[in-house]
Amino acid sequence: MVGLFDALEATDPKKREVTLFANLVRALARAKDDQLFWRDRLQGIHLDTVVSREALARLPVLRKSDLCDLQHRDLPFGGLNATPPRELARLFMSPGPIFEPGGYGPDWWGAARALFAAGFRRGDIVLNTFSYHLTPAGAMFESGAHALGCAVIPAGPGNTEQQLAAIAHYRPCAYVGTPDFLKILLDKAKEGDRHTNSIQRAVVSGATFPSSLKAEFRERGLSVYEAYGTAELGIIAYETNGPGLVVNEGIILEIVRVGTGEPVPDGDLGEVVVTGVNPDYPLFRFATGDLSCVIDRSELDGRTNMRIKGWLGRANQTTKIRGMFIHPEQITAIAQIYPALGRLRLVVTRVGEQDGLRLLAEHSDGSLKDHLSARFSDLTKLRGDVEIVPLGSLPNDGKIIDDQRAQS
Repeated sequence: MVGLFDALEATDPKKREVTLFANLVRALARAKDDQLFWRDRLQGIHLDTVVSREALARLPVLRKSDLCDLQHRDLPFGGLNATPPRELARLFMSPGPIFEPGGYGPDWWGAARALFAAGFRRGDIVLNTFSYHLTPAGAMFESGAHALGCAVIPAGPGNTEQQLAAIAHYRPCAYVGTPDFLKILLDKAKEGDRHTNSIQRAVVSGATFPSSLKAEFRERGLSVYEAYGTAELGIIAYETNGPGLVVNEGIILEIVRVGTGEPVPDGDLGEVVVTGVNPDYPLFRFATGDLSCVIDRSELDGRTNMRIKGWLGRANQTTKIRGMFIHPEQITAIAQIYPALGRLRLVVTRVGEQDGLRLLAEHSDGSLKDHLSARFSDLTKLRGDVEIVPLGSLPNDGKIIDDQRAQS
């Protein structure tokens, strides 16, 4: 269909629901038969009755925050994988640590729809600046680009000078990566009077994408679209020419009251819970920890699926910075290494269209700063400023990560 990835995107919403839940019933039956975790989890539930959102809401929620413990008890994926590790294509380890599988087959993470909606087409050359090292984002978007017939420059993050050289040589027309790094590339090129004007369109993810930065990219002549996903589920929703983000085909998305599995009315803010029937890694009512809300449906671009406003923060103190999650446990691990430390607080800000990180650490010795900086980078794979503050100066409010980035 013109302007659409396939006919599914224009399906009547009621027909889509019937198909989604028929697929879900089959996936639940397979999981209960073949996977010990789901057999125990779904005990006593008549699976053939899970044919509506009301029935789905009676299933227990599986939280992303539970994965570390599950995977520690039952290596490597907590018993959630339907395909044995030796038969998978890739095995990942994201910060946390959380371990994720990657299977065989085209567009395993469902990224092609997001790229197509942004104008990516067969024959495009794509600069992929997401990480290819242990975390799945690089492979996720590369597989989607390949499914569309695009060529990919596997750049990964950083190495700005080399990336600008690759842009000059290959003349890519498209970019995928965080919005922050796209700005870094454009600014660095402008400083050196080098050209990046071959890049006309982009899909960004993994970081806050404020309206001010969107406007700046438009002024520079770029068409930039947003995608929202997780390492476990792939692409959950993506931007089109309509409002908000349209939910990816093949998944069931709920917005629930934080800390519960109770769905909230459309328009209310709540936690994103996703059911996906990936045959290698089925996840039923997976609570992402992300906040969003459902907005009114729109068929201005021909797509009929549910739409959400986008990523609106985290339901707990875990936050995403420059495409990487930081968990409170990673910050408290620093205190375990240096017992003389007082309280710690990671302050996340937005300065000049870039995420800023500042670790405040209570201690009497300012010379510890360099050691803490190195340890922080080791644990989070990110760089930030470290500030030693007097003992007892940080609030005793239980807050470890203070995300001050304004949502717009």
